[in-house]
Amino acid sequence: MSGSLRVALSVVIATVAGCGEIEPVEPPGFADAIALPTPVDLSPDPHVLELDLVARETSLELVPAGPTAMWGFDGHVPGPLLEAEVGDRLIVHFHNELPEETTVHWHGIRVPNEMDGVPDHTQHAVQPGDSFEYRFELPDEGLYWYHPHVRSAGQAAAGLYGAIVVRAPDEPVVDEAVLVLSDAAVGDDGALLPADSGGELATLFGREGNVVLVNGRVRPTIRARVGVPLRLRMVNAAIARYFQLALGTLSFTVIGGDRGLHDGPRVLTRPVLTPGQRLDAIVVPQGSVGQTIALRWIPYDRGFGSTEFRDPEDLLYVELERGPDRAVPMPTIPSRPFEPIVAATPTDLHVELTRNDRDGHLALGFDGVPGWEATPFPARFGEVQRWSFRNTLEWSHPIHLHGFFFQPLDAMGRPTGIWADTIDVPVDGSASFLVRFDERPGLWMIHCHVLDHGDAGMMGMIELSR
Repeated sequence: MSGSLRVALSVVIATVAGCGEIEPVEPPGFADAIALPTPVDLSPDPHVLELDLVARETSLELVPAGPTAMWGFDGHVPGPLLEAEVGDRLIVHFHNELPEETTVHWHGIRVPNEMDGVPDHTQHAVQPGDSFEYRFELPDEGLYWYHPHVRSAGQAAAGLYGAIVVRAPDEPVVDEAVLVLSDAAVGDDGALLPADSGGELATLFGREGNVVLVNGRVRPTIRARVGVPLRLRMVNAAIARYFQLALGTLSFTVIGGDRGLHDGPRVLTRPVLTPGQRLDAIVVPQGSVGQTIALRWIPYDRGFGSTEFRDPEDLLYVELERGPDRAVPMPTIPSRPFEPIVAATPTDLHVELTRNDRDGHLALGFDGVPGWEATPFPARFGEVQRWSFRNTLEWSHPIHLHGFFFQPLDAMGRPTGIWADTIDVPVDGSASFLVRFDERPGLWMIHCHVLDHGDAGMMGMIELSR
């Protein structure tokens, strides 16, 4: 089923045993207000999703002053929602109609190195007027996303991002909505603020927009029936903002994250998504018919000044409609057994996240070296590495590894039971993970996904070889 149908239409979530009746689901068109565009599939093969994707100028209505000129994929912010099944092949004929070079990085997907979208390391940047073909298989279930890796902060802040859903055959059948969370920095005149506004101090903080968005909309409204489970698949596509979420007094039954479904549900009241992370959760709306509850952004302390003088902001409204006469059970969630990475002697890498100057300008980096001066970290096929990050800076740093999933470790060095591709290193704190490298040689990026920080040098490369 296409993405628009999955978002816009109701689907059957259960059949009552013994009587064959169909349980009520969310109202038809319940999420039309946040529906994402879907591409035209050029392939007749049901296991191939082939499409044209164009980066070009567009605009959004974000503030009363008038339209905001932005950039988007196929003229949309976010770009088209790409939907496929595990094992399908994705072919993207990408064309650049922007006034500067760009690429597409497929965040979280285990692509071949030459498809990773990192200029100078995996491909040449796509020049204005030129094209590039991305072609790879989709090996893992989950919610992923795509964005540029040229002038990453500026281009992503301008609107170049989109979501990808890869489905497993046994996924729970339940109404769902894909939420691309982001923000935009807009002036009083409606113009997008320059990517370098605020200078190096703003780079150090990480630029947060003053308008929060869900699927490119400002405070949209969806409808839901009281007592009917609703699956929210969320990605944080903002360049710096951490999204701490609250939905009234409801809890989030978290069933998955960066790499699809977990080994079991985890109940959270205020989940947090760092830039780049994904969250797959089920909520059960409760309240009075006609009541509206708000999905809210709650200020989160990611460092100096990030919670001072800031109030919660409404992201999305949920209007409640009458629920079914009988209780609708939570859908059955398949379990994904978690197998810890085991290595008698993993290779240990200790990295300090640092700040210094280069020629009088701000430079962030690993161990005092900005990414453009750094020597790649070596890795071998089949090697297990244990990465440990120490942060003595005034801001948290979500570290993202390209091309591979890892297992975050707790304070005792034990796997936390999930797979991820992005891990938060808190202020004056540390974080670590285990990763096993498979046989996909090349240079793989590891960087802070506060994209201003990555652009300022907080990144490195891993050189994987036999």
